[in-house]
Amino acid sequence: MLAAGAGALALSLSACAGGGIQGGGGGTGFVSGSDGVARVKKGERDAAPKLAGETIDGKQLDVSAAYKGKIVVLNVWGSWCPPCRAEAVNFKKVSEDLADDGVQFVGINTRDGSTRLPQEFENEYKIPYPSLYDPTGKLLLRFEAGTLNPQAVPTTLVIDREGKLAARMMKPLTEEQLRKMIKPILAEK
Repeated sequence: MLAAGAGALALSLSACAGGGIQGGGGGTGFVSGSDGVARVKKGERDAAPKLAGETIDGKQLDVSAAYKGKIVVLNVWGSWCPPCRAEAVNFKKVSEDLADDGVQFVGINTRDGSTRLPQEFENEYKIPYPSLYDPTGKLLLRFEAGTLNPQAVPTTLVIDREGKLAARMMKPLTEEQLRKMIKPILAEK
């Protein structure tokens, strides 16, 4: 049992610290640029899965219904993840800056056994947007293989105004990288 626990811990830490930038190829329809962002051209994008459930503060949220017609920046994070802590201040700033431009940020908290630590995380970083609580990864499993799906923590996805998966980055983002990732989707009409 101790060996299994150590293996699970090593897997979670490697997923958290790794954050690959590979993607595309094999007929998936997306290509990773030199900046590590995997992008899909408009008209070739897959629909985002239904993301709905309880937030870490106990409210109900259906992302597609609540934010229909908006660009949604989806950040998969855990309170236990040092890179998630490093990027939190960048997400707060950019989410506040782009709120009036029709951009809504949403978190998916994963692998936290209770909502206490995620709530402390959001309070510490003054996160202004909601986070769905997904301790076992059931929401993450709704993303189909071959699409821009989250494969590491942290992962950031951009969902376009039509509810389609437009971009993905599987590593912590600086403020500049986050803005650069969102800008082309924001410019789409």
